[in-house]
Amino acid sequence: MNRPRPRGERKRIDILRAAAAIFRRRGYHGTSVDQIASALNMAPGNLYYYFRNKEEILYVCHDYSLGLILKELKDVEQSHIAPDRQIHRLIVSFVHLFIDVLHGTAWTLEVEALSPALRKRIIAKRDRIDKGFRTIISSGMRSGVFAARDPKLASFVIFGAINWIPRWYDPAGRATSHEIAQVFADYLVAGLQN
Repeated sequence: MNRPRPRGERKRIDILRAAAAIFRRRGYHGTSVDQIASALNMAPGNLYYYFRNKEEILYVCHDYSLGLILKELKDVEQSHIAPDRQIHRLIVSFVHLFIDVLHGTAWTLEVEALSPALRKRIIAKRDRIDKGFRTIISSGMRSGVFAARDPKLASFVIFGAINWIPRWYDPAGRATSHEIAQVFADYLVAGLQN
């Protein structure tokens, strides 16, 4: 059962979404705290109640999105479904997360703008996701479900396709997020299969 989020947590997520959209349009260095606050009809000082600074906002954008993906990865890893179904489920979840929750932004933001210590944490989480995908792909190759290929390159294909969504996705477009997620998952899994 999903518990309602406390008001402060919901507000932090609203700030992350607004900030991620502005970071995507203007770049991290081209965005000010005033612009983020303005997009939310907040006074800049109120933003500091939720975040210490702009870097923390960028860090939490990454950390929040990666945390959601890692949760889904853990659920899939603990499931007893075949590797092709695992990858399909992950791609569908990943695309839904990207479009419906993150609005196509937070995963692809400028990680290099973070301080070395924060960047290291984010890269460790990204590596865990990449490792999880590769492990499932390798399992599918060993079982004969997937063609024997380089699992690293296969995961790069999947991430590359999904990370390109913000370049073309239009919420007013014909396809729903559900349709996009299903088509992506169907095509990407089909490309892996024997």
